[in-house]
Amino acid sequence: MQKLAFGSMGLELTRLGFGAMPLAIQARPSEDQALRVLVRAIEAGLNWIDTADRYCIDESDVGYGERLVARALAQTKVQDVLVTTKVGYLRPNGDWVVDGRPDRIKAACEASLRALGVSSLFLYQLHAVDPAVPLAESIGALAQLQREGKIRYLGLCNVDVGQIQEAQCEAEISSVQNRCNLFDRWSFINGVVDYCAERNLAFIAHSPLGGHQGHVRASESPVLRAIAERRGATPHEVCLLWLLQQSGPIFPIPGASRLASLESNLRVADATLSEAELRELSEAFPNPGFPKPTLVRARNQLRRVARRLKRLAR
Repeated sequence: MQKLAFGSMGLELTRLGFGAMPLAIQARPSEDQALRVLVRAIEAGLNWIDTADRYCIDESDVGYGERLVARALAQTKVQDVLVTTKVGYLRPNGDWVVDGRPDRIKAACEASLRALGVSSLFLYQLHAVDPAVPLAESIGALAQLQREGKIRYLGLCNVDVGQIQEAQCEAEISSVQNRCNLFDRWSFINGVVDYCAERNLAFIAHSPLGGHQGHVRASESPVLRAIAERRGATPHEVCLLWLLQQSGPIFPIPGASRLASLESNLRVADATLSEAELRELSEAFPNPGFPKPTLVRARNQLRRVARRLKRLAR
């Protein structure tokens, strides 16, 4: 299974990671089935798993996803499987509420260490930027945990280039995890993928199939279905292959709650699309026509407005 350098962390990880979210949130499978999927992913050669403290049903279930991953690792004899996890959300009544307060981050880190049964987290990522908390304060808390040896590397999720740069003023950032797939190319358009490649930050693509809507869209696309039929594959596998062949490199983390879905994901690990197939997809799914400078200016204007509103609210 193909491995590549994971940013500047001095490690080689499989291009595909395993996204554990579907195993832990609403409509999740039984624990036994989830463990079978995780163990199969590990034994098949995937050497890293992505989870989060709030991959759970609600606040009464916090840490479920992390505990599940820890149990799966304990069931296998495979060594050196790395776990990335995240902090920055609460799950009151099953909702997703951003919370980037420093005290909350520090407490959540301790809970994640216990749930995973480790003394240090390999990669700890801020799940989302909290608009009510200065980013410098959230990153400062993560940097303190890193100095204490509780975190090896820091990452960001769901951010733009400006937010990455702001965080880099406070700590060394090693990875960025954003939504990225054939249908949602915002991280290409706004320059995040290029920024990560230029500065040797690992770019992790969550929702690489586009979630439920992406699955439906892929299944209904005549072009994807035609390419898949010629290859003896599925439209979803074609979507993953497309993402793996974009510049970056990009590390997708498709999830799976059934063994059949996992086996489908694994089939793309060492496959490639032809140049003709890539051209066919480019014609069928062209990049949105938003020039990057225009987007950057719009983002900066919105930030200036937000800062003025904050000053007025004081």
